[in-house]
Amino acid sequence: MAALADVLDLPVLNPLLERSGAERIVQWAAAEFGEQLIMSSSFGAESAVLIHMATRLVPRIRIIFIDTGYLFPETFAFMEELRRRFDLNVWTYRTRNDPFEYLKRAGEGEASYRQNIESCCAANKNEPFERAMRDIQPSAWLRGIRRNQSETRQAVEAVEWSARYRCYAISPLAGWTTRETRQYMLEHDLPHHPLYEKGFLSVGCNPTSCTRPVQIGEDSRSGRWSASGKIECGINQVDSLDSARL
Repeated sequence: MAALADVLDLPVLNPLLERSGAERIVQWAAAEFGEQLIMSSSFGAESAVLIHMATRLVPRIRIIFIDTGYLFPETFAFMEELRRRFDLNVWTYRTRNDPFEYLKRAGEGEASYRQNIESCCAANKNEPFERAMRDIQPSAWLRGIRRNQSETRQAVEAVEWSARYRCYAISPLAGWTTRETRQYMLEHDLPHHPLYEKGFLSVGCNPTSCTRPVQIGEDSRSGRWSASGKIECGINQVDSLDSARL
């Protein structure tokens, strides 16, 4: 697997892929990695875009979905809606923790709020995702992040080597704007997450410290871990959690 990091000449490849467009990037990834290509999805606000784009080319692509134990009921309903519509091959990885026991053990007194957000993300989101990647050992991983979503994502390349997961991290939508995303959804009659119309422009776990509606004038991810200084849950950090602003 170590040699895989040297297979692609990323400084040459990335400018070519960026000019080719998101759908061509997915097409290239499918041709390059075949069955060793997987994708992840939170089944969040605009997750239908990459799911639709990927499954048109790789209908049975494995989609990694992390059940943290604290997701909104609407997220499970949305996952089922898309699973039925596109016959998705969803691989659910769950936290090893009982949700109630974790709160008690961690000294979290109120289920609707987290005192230690970082620990909760590490134990209930990052650990299951890392386990999934160890189990599956993909050569490449599609993810739906965009540069305009947060400052931590502004330098994301279309294709990056992830030393953390020992595979290529591919972000076909990296250069897309919010307008392009919405236009694609309109063209293909794709739904938003059910909470989107209630102001949840980015959807994570249900504690109010983790996800709240976005106010007028705020960016789409400002409702995530609001006022905590945290920007990412951590799974999209390709090197290590130590390098993340969590």
